Amino acid sequence: MFAFLCSRQLLLLKSRRSQLGFIQQNAFFILKSFASIGLCQSNETQQEEKHSFTVSYLINSCGLSPKSAILASQRMNFENPERPDSVLNLLKENGFTPTQISKIVRVQPMLLLSDPEKTLLPKIEFFRSVGVSSSDLSEILSSNPLLLARSLQKQLIPSYDFLKTVLLVDEKVLATLKRAPRSFLYNVTNNMTPNIAHLRQLGLPQSTISFLVSNYPSEAFAKHTRFVEAVQQVMEMGFNPLKTVFVLAIQVLLKMSKPKLESKLELYKRWGWSEDMALSAFKRHPNCMLLSDGKITKAMDFLVNKMGWPSANIAINPVVLFFSLEKRIMPRFSVIQILQAKGLVKNDLSSGSFILPSEKCFVEKFLIKFQDDVPELLNVYRGMWRYADA
Repeated sequence: MFAFLCSRQLLLLKSRRSQLGFIQQNAFFILKSFASIGLCQSNETQQEEKHSFTVSYLINSCGLSPKSAILASQRMNFENPERPDSVLNLLKENGFTPTQISKIVRVQPMLLLSDPEKTLLPKIEFFRSVGVSSSDLSEILSSNPLLLARSLQKQLIPSYDFLKTVLLVDEKVLATLKRAPRSFLYNVTNNMTPNIAHLRQLGLPQSTISFLVSNYPSEAFAKHTRFVEAVQQVMEMGFNPLKTVFVLAIQVLLKMSKPKLESKLELYKRWGWSEDMALSAFKRHPNCMLLSDGKITKAMDFLVNKMGWPSANIAINPVVLFFSLEKRIMPRFSVIQILQAKGLVKNDLSSGSFILPSEKCFVEKFLIKFQDDVPELLNVYRGMWRYADA
């Protein structure tokens, strides 16, 4: 009996110890959870403070709007102003205005975390070493901050060296940089080199290749397969590779998708052009396919319906579609109408004879020549100009 009681007491003691251990273990996990929650809350608080500091810095030191600052802070954060301050100081010391600096930071906020002496300054010094003036440099880099984010050794220098082999002289390379800074961001190996090599294999003159690269670098360095396809299409259309219009046609095809080009052809057809006439106009002035539908429609409506100029004649002189309707075509047509009403010029005068000549030739031939007969003619002409500018 005694042994039974002892055994029972021992079992009760073990049970209580087990319960106590369970309670202690749960208490440990509960305390650990609370500590973890407290740590997370602490980290979140630190992150919020860090984010708040970044936004405040971007607004107060970089001139960003609150909206732009919040967007920029989503890409990077900092809690110490030392590095960003040094970057801003470097830009200021190199002639960048507050507006330009703000633009750089808004587009490439990560630059604030760059090493100004090791990463940014060498790029600025490189551009200066090849002849870029301080004023041009700040304008170029603020308009294209990605240039400051790219590798000097792997991207900027190789791009400059390649462009120099194509354009031959520093002045043309610098002109291309100013006109299209993104030409320094293209892939040299995959696109630049094979595209230019392809043109040279076709026998294009150096001057024509230089014209394409300096005026249309985005198209000159398009994806190689797409570039070769556009060149082949231009060849099949009968363009002469020895003439500049050849590369003008290439850049148009590279800018337009096939459906877009077909849509433009259909628009011209609605104004009376056949496919042959459209091709003829394209061969004379390839950029006629890049005009907006609105501009084409407005110009055609006036030229064909108001002036009575045959649509076929416009296809022969597609350059008229580029002229300002308000500042060139309409004022000149008004002058001719007055002269025809007074019997001073023929009623069947060709539209091209007064629309196509330069401003100087038109003024001498139709305004100065008849100013004694129609004194108010010049005022009418100038009045329409002022109305167009209003």
